[in-house]
Amino acid sequence: MDSSFVYIMASKRNGTLYVGVTSDLSKRAYEHKHETIPGFSREHKTKYLVYFEETLGIEGAITREKQLKGWTRNKKIALIEKINPGWDDLAAGFFS
Repeated sequence: MDSSFVYIMASKRNGTLYVGVTSDLSKRAYEHKHETIPGFSREHKTKYLVYFEETLGIEGAITREKQLKGWTRNKKIALIEKINPGWDDLAAGFFS
């Protein structure tokens, strides 16, 4: 079974959050950073990968994505800060 990811992108620390799912985290982070796909993420400039989880299979990632999307903003922020208290861009080393 292939790995998939659920991830959170942010416009800045405590800024707009975007929760998504992908099977290629590096490619998807690149698309967010370079605004290659129209929609919410481009509109709100969610360019920083601040959280991600790896799952086995896309079904697990989609289930987790739905769970996170149902959470309050404060709960999502607490999740991010538990793993990434500095809100560092976790995709910073993915590409040149």
